[in-house]
Amino acid sequence: MPRKVWLLVAGMIINVTGASFLWPFNTIYLHDHLGKSLSVAGMVLMINSLTGVIGNLLGGVLFDKWGGYKSTLVGIVITLLSILGLVFFHGWPLYVVWLALIGFGSGMVFPSMYAMVGTVWPEGGRRAFNAMYVGQNVGIAIGTACGGLVASYRFDYIFLANFVLYFVFFLIAFFGFRGMEDKKETGVQKEVETKKGWTLTPGFKALLIVCVAYALCWVTYVQWQGAIATHMRELNISLRHYSLLWTINGAMIVCAQPLVSMLIRWMKRSLKQQIMIGIVIFAASFIVLSQAQQFTMFLVAMVTLTIGELFVWPAVPTIANILAPKDKLGFYQGVVNSAATVGKMFGPVVGGAIVDLYNMEVLFIAIMVMLVVAIIATSMYDKRVKVEETVEEKIAV
Repeated sequence: MPRKVWLLVAGMIINVTGASFLWPFNTIYLHDHLGKSLSVAGMVLMINSLTGVIGNLLGGVLFDKWGGYKSTLVGIVITLLSILGLVFFHGWPLYVVWLALIGFGSGMVFPSMYAMVGTVWPEGGRRAFNAMYVGQNVGIAIGTACGGLVASYRFDYIFLANFVLYFVFFLIAFFGFRGMEDKKETGVQKEVETKKGWTLTPGFKALLIVCVAYALCWVTYVQWQGAIATHMRELNISLRHYSLLWTINGAMIVCAQPLVSMLIRWMKRSLKQQIMIGIVIFAASFIVLSQAQQFTMFLVAMVTLTIGELFVWPAVPTIANILAPKDKLGFYQGVVNSAATVGKMFGPVVGGAIVDLYNMEVLFIAIMVMLVVAIIATSMYDKRVKVEETVEEKIAV
């Protein structure tokens, strides 16, 4: 991989490591330490995600106007200052304010970084996005492993750890990302229909449809950070065991991504088929989870879930990179990140409300319905776009 890609991956690792000291424990902190109900905790996380959606879209637009360096630094500075506030003032209701600002700032960062990796290594195709995805999950593995230990010792130390690591990320971006803002036109993008302005092109319609499936998958996925996390605590499964699951998730992604890439290449599956296979595996993981009472079964469910996300998560940014006109790379990646953030936004609220009003069994039924809808949307997204088959030959893993 080019040196610039390695720098982006390193930045992603540090960024997500710091964030992983916080996000897995938000619901637990709100529920157990601040005494809020699951529904209230879900609303707080919804606010965090809503500001993240705004940040995603703004970050993508700023990438197209300013380039990746400036748009990334603006997001990092906003997030860094917000985390500093969280270090000193993490009671109610300031906790909500800081989470909202963190969502906005970090939301600006992700589309810029994904758009940058597509421009600095256009010939890498899906390998570029796989590298960022692996880096993201190295950060999750390290952050959740350390976060669980820190939280079990003293919960508020996770805020300080988050700040220190995000400051390191700022240094990497400030000195390492300079010069990455020059956008290049790739052969793939030349083949995609380009229209000026905000015309709803067939390519953009296709992106919106696949993003519906992507958002629904995220709604189901984030139940692990909300209702399922609390459910595990009610079963007397410790915070260390819970954080261990996320460590295993990240470690599996790092180790298994090359194997999955080889499998996909051997199977000669399109991106659409890759996503659909992943969603089916998602469904299998929640079937296992619905029967889990002991840590071992939660572990099996997490391993199955991880295999599913290896198929789904890297494929969607790759599709966006294929469909994006050359002057809207950042915006298209912003839409993809917004779809994920919308899923994260509504997921805790939906999950918390269902469990508060009904029970975990009803939640699992709702999850299965959403995954079926996601499969249907994925199967339909490229009906009017005949780009994927010809392009994928050029971006083979």
